Amino acid sequence: MKGMFDFSEVATYFFRKKDPNRRSNFNLRTMHTINKISILMFLAAMVYFVIKHI
Repeated sequence: MKGMFDFSEVATYFFRKKDPNRRSNFNLRTMHTINKISILMFLAAMVYFVIKHI
């Protein structure tokens, strides 16, 4: 049950430092941007539903 509510991976996804040894291309940057937007939208929807039901 403890592993189900571990949000450390999600929280650290937004604050990672860029690896200088890894090449970055447009497709990779776009994928990470879309992932960040979708995570934020999901969290906003969860907050909305919690507030709506309270």
